[in-house]
Amino acid sequence: ERFHKTVINEFSGVAFRKKIYSTLDELQADLDSWLKLYNEGPPHQGRWCYGKIPMQTLPSASLANEKMILA
Repeated sequence: ERFHKTVINEFSGVAFRKKIYSTLDELQADLDSWLKLYNEGPPHQGRWCYGKIPMQTLPSASLANEKMILA
């Protein structure tokens, strides 16, 4: 649910103000570009990211689980 809110606030809320899409393929291309930036761009401040980008965080999910267990 949190990611859906992020997509609405950071992608669709901005994209639909900047451009009128005539096909779903145009929208999909812009969404794909945004997702790449989201996943591989600047580090996130999220609870499980620990200052990493999401693509770096996924492989270390076990680290987050260990920290949760120890807490």
